[in-house]
Amino acid sequence: MSMSILFALQPKQWLGRIVSARLVSLLALLTTVMPFEVLSTPALAIPPAASVDTKINVSNTMSSWPFNVSRYLKVPPNFSISVYARIPKARFIAVAPNGNLLVSQPSTGKVLIVRANGSKDPIISDFVTGLRNPHDIVFHTINNTTYIYISESNQINRFIYKSGDITAQNRQVVVAGLPDSSTSELKGAYGHELKNIAVDTNHKLYVSIASACNACVADTVSNPRRGAIYQYNADGSNSRLFAQGLRNAEGLAFVPGTNDLWVAVNNRDNIAYPFKDATNNYGKVVPPYVDNHPPEEFTRVRDGGNYGWPFCNPNPDTSNGSYYMPFDRDYQFNADGHVNCNAMDKIIRGIQAHSAPLGLTFLQNTKFPSLYSNGVLVGLHGSWNRQQRTGYKVVYFPWENTTKIPGDQIDLVSGWVIPGTQDFWGRPVDTAVDQQGNLLISDDYSGTIYKLTYTPR
Repeated sequence: MSMSILFALQPKQWLGRIVSARLVSLLALLTTVMPFEVLSTPALAIPPAASVDTKINVSNTMSSWPFNVSRYLKVPPNFSISVYARIPKARFIAVAPNGNLLVSQPSTGKVLIVRANGSKDPIISDFVTGLRNPHDIVFHTINNTTYIYISESNQINRFIYKSGDITAQNRQVVVAGLPDSSTSELKGAYGHELKNIAVDTNHKLYVSIASACNACVADTVSNPRRGAIYQYNADGSNSRLFAQGLRNAEGLAFVPGTNDLWVAVNNRDNIAYPFKDATNNYGKVVPPYVDNHPPEEFTRVRDGGNYGWPFCNPNPDTSNGSYYMPFDRDYQFNADGHVNCNAMDKIIRGIQAHSAPLGLTFLQNTKFPSLYSNGVLVGLHGSWNRQQRTGYKVVYFPWENTTKIPGDQIDLVSGWVIPGTQDFWGRPVDTAVDQQGNLLISDDYSGTIYKLTYTPR
């Protein structure tokens, strides 16, 4: 709000005092007349949140469960939502330079390609088969050659891509020997073996090697380190530990135009109460505490950073709220404080505990509606370790360009959980913006790709 407007809003008897007062007096006088928040200009423009219960448009050919009955999702005003494709257990997605959609299907060892077919259902076919738990998909161009990087649980591949390719070409394994359930020391048990990846503008490849457990010390001394991110050259050479203390970083993405790496992290479950206080709950797993602790993590990752897991847990119950949270010592692994939690890199932004954040999509440089174009989306897959379900939605964070951090979370698409019964019929995973500016959303529970479309009125 401009100063001229402020003056116009004040009673006339205040004007002389305001004009002649020093700055500090001016602020004091104004705040006695108007609430401070009226004087302050919001740093971020907050677009409309999900508020309209909207029937999902579904063709007859795709109306099997859960669309054998009318389904509704809550979206912002002026949006519609439809079923674009049905793909069982669809996980991560990526839009090709020519507009085709690639969809990973870890359970079948495939990456599928989805091609628009006019007004008819899209054409779905195999892009590459025979993979071991394929998961993340990233397009990246180096010296006029476009590659598709596809992660498997045990390695990272890249394929040379030419516009219009409907099958993968020229496969190269760039990183081999990543730990998964076949790793001998793990004896067939790996809780988070699916790999996620990102590539920066300097052609460095980043691989999230998630934890094999809920919480354990073994992952912090393994080789390679688990609960960590490694960096490689684009061809897989020069492996090195980039950051650690990140239990399960599923969403990896760079802020467009920068090499600032951000991650969305699934944090631990069944945490023990860490405080010696009047509750007498110290060391116990108490459901009301577990419900909200520790928060999921949405944070920038620096080279050499350590983000605490499994020794230190971010605490959202301080004056900071979910921003730059202090750490509590983990009762199970750090009750004596032998790991200095004050030395850990603070988590920039917390998300409600047990929401299970997966896909991370920055909207800058896309054709998504301009109201939302300076922000980032996170797919929240949904909780199991909580008395009342949380997650099961796609959320939006406006982006603050000055501080380079996300603002307060709002819902963009919700409604996959039925509030009265707590039953759910869908679990969103990842998002991508197509060439027309529609948002595509994968759902591995109902086996669906949704299309969220903006129609200005």
